[in-house]
Amino acid sequence: MFEFLTHYYKQGDLPFRSLSALTDSEALKIMESLYEDNPLAERFKEPVQYLNNRKQTEKWVRDEFIAKGGQPKDEYPLYAVLGYSNWIENHLSSFDIDRIHIPLSIFTELDISFTYPDSMVTYLLGMDKHAVYYQPEYHGKIFTLSEVNLLANMYGAPEEKWRTALLEGMGPYIEYIEAQIWNHKPLLAYLGTR
Repeated sequence: MFEFLTHYYKQGDLPFRSLSALTDSEALKIMESLYEDNPLAERFKEPVQYLNNRKQTEKWVRDEFIAKGGQPKDEYPLYAVLGYSNWIENHLSSFDIDRIHIPLSIFTELDISFTYPDSMVTYLLGMDKHAVYYQPEYHGKIFTLSEVNLLANMYGAPEEKWRTALLEGMGPYIEYIEAQIWNHKPLLAYLGTR
């Protein structure tokens, strides 16, 4: 069903950058400089908490991916969206966002995992199992490349209304399937593209 991923990044910056590649002090400094009162930077309002949550989530995703047969070649993932995010597409110019489309065909089952929705959101929902929001079919779960089309067939495509209740403070992070890329090498060919 899906043939590509979309990697979103700030215009003027290099794509495929990650806070996880930095020391804690470097990451905290960047988050503090990025924080603004807008839906995309709100997550950096409490940078220490965000960094701790991110590390915990990435460890969980990595461990679950390995348990499903994944073979991460890198210590941390780079992020993209399966297909595209309607919300982000509608706000590209408002938030100075650029994008790169990457064919799914450059990855193998061993390279990439998926969560529905954003990994931090699904991890939180899977841990809390809040009666109103928790969906056991997909919250708190990792999906492989072969499983992701089944997931998309069950819950629709990005241009359709996603079946996740909007949680206050989670903004656009709940209306897409997130891809975690554990083999960064295939992305090198896309560094100079837009």
